Amino acid sequence: MSARFPVKPLADCRLYTFVDTAYLAGRDPVWLARQLCDGGSDLVQLRAKSETVGTVRQLAEAIAPVTRSAGVRFVVNDHLEVAGAVGAEVCHLGQEDFFDAGFRRVGELPGRPAGCEIGLSSHAPDQAQRAVAAGADYVAVGPVFPTGTKPGRAAVTLDYVRWAAANLTVPWFAIGGIHLGNLDSVLAAGATRICVVSAILNAPDVAAACREFRQRLPA
Repeated sequence: MSARFPVKPLADCRLYTFVDTAYLAGRDPVWLARQLCDGGSDLVQLRAKSETVGTVRQLAEAIAPVTRSAGVRFVVNDHLEVAGAVGAEVCHLGQEDFFDAGFRRVGELPGRPAGCEIGLSSHAPDQAQRAVAAGADYVAVGPVFPTGTKPGRAAVTLDYVRWAAANLTVPWFAIGGIHLGNLDSVLAAGATRICVVSAILNAPDVAAACREFRQRLPA
């Protein structure tokens, strides 16, 4: 196993990126993870909505050494058991995977690995408040703008970002349709942490795209 370098405190994390299998376009996911780390990502999430659990685990086992050696938090989307198996620092769950599944507290999750942080999605203030009360380590706020990663879900707009900036007491990340052209408006609304999917994964130079975002975020 590769050496594990310490990750920065979650409160100091700014750029959250993704190895999303829907955006691979034939590229090696391990190579992609390396580009994301080299570009300055603080967290890298494996998002593989259409893959089997077995495939997700194989991908996670291949990516984990890359993030570990870079001191970047590795996030597994949806699959807590996979996160535990590969030693991922974080598992991210949607509303449907947590509250709709009957959980009310993070401590109720069966088989949660010791030290594994839990992130929860939110699409409205009441959902964010429930996520904080449930003990989430961070909350995703969005989709701020319409996005292909959440087809059919209405954008929550910058109003929700402003609400989060004024009310949330845990680290939170604005997500959904964020690109370099609208980033300033997201930051002006109060965000200090962002998740970016397509604007980075569709860029001709992934690492350079990461660096562009990172340079415009707070230190």
